[in-house]
Amino acid sequence: MLSPDEMVRYQRQITIPGLGEAGQEKLKKARAFIAGAGGLASPLAIYLAAAGVGTLRIVDGDTVELGNLNRQILHWTRDIGRHKIDSAAEKLRALNPEVEIETVRETIDDANIADLCSGFDFIMDAVDNLPTRYILNRAAVKKKVPIFHGAISGFEGRAMTILPGRSACLMCLYRGVVVSSKTPVIGVTPGIIACIQATEAIKYITGIGQLLVNRFLVYDGLNMRFTEIKVVRDPHCKECGL
Repeated sequence: MLSPDEMVRYQRQITIPGLGEAGQEKLKKARAFIAGAGGLASPLAIYLAAAGVGTLRIVDGDTVELGNLNRQILHWTRDIGRHKIDSAAEKLRALNPEVEIETVRETIDDANIADLCSGFDFIMDAVDNLPTRYILNRAAVKKKVPIFHGAISGFEGRAMTILPGRSACLMCLYRGVVVSSKTPVIGVTPGIIACIQATEAIKYITGIGQLLVNRFLVYDGLNMRFTEIKVVRDPHCKECGL
């Protein structure tokens, strides 16, 4: 049940056709695992919290640095030196005290991912490297939970929704390629891609709209162009192969 305060807080989205009170209650019950607390995770967490997603678990092992602040909008100048999860939790709890914020100060790896995302309805990919994304992808496939992929570089961004057993996974898409160099980024790009990821998660929870399943969306900010590429599940994929 939604409280009287929640009915007021979410009134403008409850009136969206197809969402309604039932959809808002689904959002309240949802549990989101957010991998990372940086450039993608900041707007992701802000918009999921603002929408009333009931529980957010944020996992990150880093501290806030001055060089983060052009894009990691949950962290401010005063937060330099703090653990990112502490900085993020403070802002999100102030934004929406109705949402439960869980934080874990760890670096995601093969050894801990199963425990970290246990009991969560879906995984938000907000990390900045392919090796960790493959770990998230592997966990999602094993647990049969969706993963909402986002990636950025400069003015370019990418997004795709993965439903294990029903769609191509990240290994089908990237074929195990690993890029180790630091990624250039301007803050508006993760803002746009994270908003797409959050939109997909909200649609998935409430059961409305068409998801980016087997559809790889590429955003070109310099030319303000979106391109959609069809992705086919690889039957020989080592992660999700039939």
